Amino acid sequence: MTKALVLASGGLDSTVLLAKVVKEYGCENVTALNIFYGQKHKKEAEFAKYQAERYGVNYITADLSSVFKFSNNCPLLEGSDKEIPEKSYAEQLKEMGGQGTVSTYVPFRNGLFLSYAAAIAIQFGASKIFYGAHSDDAAGSAYPDCSGSFIENMAKAIYEGTGGEVSLEAPFWNLTKKDIVKMGLDLGVDFAHTWSCYKGKEEPCRRCATCIDRERAFELNGTQDPLIRR
Repeated sequence: MTKALVLASGGLDSTVLLAKVVKEYGCENVTALNIFYGQKHKKEAEFAKYQAERYGVNYITADLSSVFKFSNNCPLLEGSDKEIPEKSYAEQLKEMGGQGTVSTYVPFRNGLFLSYAAAIAIQFGASKIFYGAHSDDAAGSAYPDCSGSFIENMAKAIYEGTGGEVSLEAPFWNLTKKDIVKMGLDLGVDFAHTWSCYKGKEEPCRRCATCIDRERAFELNGTQDPLIRR
């Protein structure tokens, strides 16, 4: 049976992906990898562990925060005093003329994660890496390491660099957040134990871009985000 490694942040997208992969490959064949990269809060990681235990998969962690110790421009990182924008990605892109990298982009973070995952996958005998990038994040190059071109080229690099032992799968690359929420609802995902907000407080701020997108995705599916208390 194929063994799979899933990048699991504890966020909405990666949790739906974990549920999908477990359904397809069986929990005994899945490893969830959570990576700390120096973000200001660890709330997502708590939910990543919760979901891994819920699905009965092997759970491993890594600390790659030292890679970003020179970065002070990204407001998500511990070394930055920048404020997290309180506007949607669409608004941010509009201000940049429809194209550009948003301030919450962490320099080549997903490239780093996938390279690390490839090395780990070989050690665990996993022939597939699953990555939850989707089309909303790639729009307008807001997050260039979520684009279809990036995924295609990283997939080639991982396959070549592992001697054909490991392939990269990004099944959400052409889906929207709305589509992913729908899939999660169908799979019975416990969305109350996922986290998306950049601020990591007791409750979602509902003002940062990822909160706005998440709340809207539930509304478009005719339901309410279980984290929202009205």
